[in-house]
Amino acid sequence: MKNIENQMPTDVKTLQKLLLEAQSLLQEKELLLTQKDAKISTLIEQLKLARHQTFSPTSEKQSPQQGELFDEAEQIVTSEVSKEESTVDDENNSETDKVDTSKKNKRGRSPLPVHLPRIEVIYDLDESEKVCPHDGQPLHKIGEEVSEQLEIIPAKVQVIRHRRFKYACRCCEQGVHTANIPKQAFPKSNATAGTFAYIAVSKYQDALPLYRLENIFQRSKIHIPRNTMANWMIKLGGNILTPLINLFRDRLLEQPLIHYDETTYQVLKEEGKTAQSKSYMWVGLAGEQGNRVVLFDYAPTRAGSVPTSLLDDFSGYLVTDDYKGYNAVCEKNGITRVACWAHARRKFNDVLKIQKVKTGKAPVAMNYIGKLYQIEKQCSDLSNKARLAIRQKKSYLIINEMRVWLDKSLSQSPKQSKLGNALHYLNNNWSRLVEFLTDGIIPLDNNAAENAIRPFVVGRKNWLHSSSVKGAHASAAIYSIIETAKANGLDPYGYLKFIIEQLPRAESVEQVEALLPWNIKNEALTAWDKFS
Repeated sequence: MKNIENQMPTDVKTLQKLLLEAQSLLQEKELLLTQKDAKISTLIEQLKLARHQTFSPTSEKQSPQQGELFDEAEQIVTSEVSKEESTVDDENNSETDKVDTSKKNKRGRSPLPVHLPRIEVIYDLDESEKVCPHDGQPLHKIGEEVSEQLEIIPAKVQVIRHRRFKYACRCCEQGVHTANIPKQAFPKSNATAGTFAYIAVSKYQDALPLYRLENIFQRSKIHIPRNTMANWMIKLGGNILTPLINLFRDRLLEQPLIHYDETTYQVLKEEGKTAQSKSYMWVGLAGEQGNRVVLFDYAPTRAGSVPTSLLDDFSGYLVTDDYKGYNAVCEKNGITRVACWAHARRKFNDVLKIQKVKTGKAPVAMNYIGKLYQIEKQCSDLSNKARLAIRQKKSYLIINEMRVWLDKSLSQSPKQSKLGNALHYLNNNWSRLVEFLTDGIIPLDNNAAENAIRPFVVGRKNWLHSSSVKGAHASAAIYSIIETAKANGLDPYGYLKFIIEQLPRAESVEQVEALLPWNIKNEALTAWDKFS
């Protein structure tokens, strides 16, 4: 102690300087400890979320009563007038919100579809049994019992023989006249339009890789190599379907609102890229259900140049996630960017997954967003004008309340945490999220595009990749046809078979337009199939 005391300076200024240096060093250490604690907390949150995503259900559904369980002290209370208006609205809607429990609780097997053909199998008593065993009198038929069973027959395989009669003149013997065969998409192939449609639907709708299809055909003693099927699909998507795809694109860009989303894709043989590098499949969707176009596009990158080229002639509403690659085309074309409430909700739902106690800011945010979706459900069948009126009356109050709550919450949560990340995502996208209050045509989320791209994601898990860029573009075209057919209530196989048969015979734009999905009904496909 004496040695230390002897080493200490005696003047006050030097002591003050040492004290300030010690305080600064202490503050730096405290800051480092705080940063380490925040990083550890972030890593723990990521670990919990990863465990939940691996071992727990993936549904984002919440209990219907969950939103009513949370009442934070900091939650903003609206004015008494707003409360009274909400109470009146709730009372007016209470009757319509009731569920018919008598229908909901019915059990038993649903009847088999009426459109399926019926084969009658008759069971009758023997003639010797049609006599009463008590008095010997003949029995009289008083009715029957009918039950139905569903029978599934494996794919029927047959050979279509095209016989073209030839004629000649016996007198002059100058020339032979042969009956013409209708134009075909694959004139030199030994497969029909139905075969091509079956392969396309099996791969792109049912996610069956071509090697599995090859094995399925072999069970019927039919040899169709997978490379042959691959070449068929490349020609189908890259050439035959092109007139329809061009009209799809025109239709998409004519709409006042478009949904867009993108997902990763792997192409093995692509110039300037390794086989392991990422490419992307983009999907655009527009139009009401039953009158909708779904368009897939392949691109080797996710750069902003891609949406700029895809949306070059569009100026309207664009519904996307918060990817910044869309900013350039929006600024260039004056497009109004709309954000997705489902993405915002998902981030708060991730916070709930890693929390032990289901209280706090995340449940409050989920409650707010849940109320917005309840209002949307009430006005889903209304016109755009009526929907906007309800939004401005009900949703506007919730948005205002949520904005005040968000402003207070931002400063109370570290940005590095999951909760802070969710709050800042909500804040950064706020102007785009509340755009739905300005026009009834704007949806609350981008789920339509996510649902449209999901079949591609499911298929990717099975067939993994495309071998070439041509294959990627062909896949995009076939996915466009199948998903648009589904969105318009058509059977994908029936529609594909129909257009593969009819497109080569179309000689004008009007004839091609007649083949668009929204111009065709399933009944027409069925009638044509029987006729052909």
